[in-house]
Amino acid sequence: MKKVLLPEESENLKYYKANLHCHSTISDGAKTPEQLKADYKAHGYSILAITDHEVFIPHNELSDNDFLMLNGYEIEASGTREKTCHLCFVALMPDNCQEVCFSRAHLWGNAKKNVKKVNINKKESLLFRKYTKRGINKLIETGKKYGFFVTYNHPTWSLESYPQYIRYKNADAMEITNYGCVVCGFDDDNGHAYDDMLRNGEKLFCISTDDNHNVFPDSSPDCDSYGGYIMIAAPSLEYGSVTAALKKGLFYSSTGTYKHIGPSFHSITLENDEVHIKTGDVRSISYIPCSRDCQIKNAEDGATINEAVFKIKKKEKYFRIVITDSLGYKAYSNAYFPEEF
Repeated sequence: MKKVLLPEESENLKYYKANLHCHSTISDGAKTPEQLKADYKAHGYSILAITDHEVFIPHNELSDNDFLMLNGYEIEASGTREKTCHLCFVALMPDNCQEVCFSRAHLWGNAKKNVKKVNINKKESLLFRKYTKRGINKLIETGKKYGFFVTYNHPTWSLESYPQYIRYKNADAMEITNYGCVVCGFDDDNGHAYDDMLRNGEKLFCISTDDNHNVFPDSSPDCDSYGGYIMIAAPSLEYGSVTAALKKGLFYSSTGTYKHIGPSFHSITLENDEVHIKTGDVRSISYIPCSRDCQIKNAEDGATINEAVFKIKKKEKYFRIVITDSLGYKAYSNAYFPEEF
């Protein structure tokens, strides 16, 4: 029996390029929402979530037939010794416009003057945040309760290691890469953290984002845009259609630069006890399970491959796929759980 895990593009299903972590002049970014839309559209994106710090201001008026603005914001809870936890809330529906988990104490930069535009849900506003297991999980719980797709952001930049992030429960996704951190010099491939959380029983997706602030121009090698993104498989570029695909995990993550488009998945299917992967031209395709039984298919020197088949052992709680192109850029599938098949 064949089961489609990641579908091929078809007449009725398109892949849309998206960045779910972005900052504008509303908080500490250098570009206005209008400029961000124009620039991301020019670089082949169809979807952008502007997630300014601590202020939730929807941008539905910037959506059109060719470009979708998702509404969201980023919050933080800080601990000792510079450790911090950042979460992005992305609204699942365009009419969701009330901010939850609001804290005036966390406002800074332009967010202080823009907070007057925010529609705050005072009933559920958490005025005091605690950098504890209970505190962070309460933030995640509240975000999901009120219709947001909740992501756990940049554990490397946040100086969070296993003892911290392993406490967090029920987020929708975590950032496996954050391009803004990469251009700052961080080794921001968080596959180890993703595996830690999966092995601990979490069933969450992974995303690549920009977390862009655009201090440097797009032509600069220090540009923090267009290097981390997800490709979402949805039947249309409509708000509810796209967020439904997000909730189902019908997307993959990829990395590149402002000049280089990253590697791509074409499909992932399950046939009996084998996983079949089709990709664009890549240097390697890796199968990463819960155990040590990893598998890899490598291209010959100077050549590329675009498909692989791996046998799934019955004991595996999950597996995920990582592909690497000839320049070393990676794309990541979400984790899949054989027990659900």
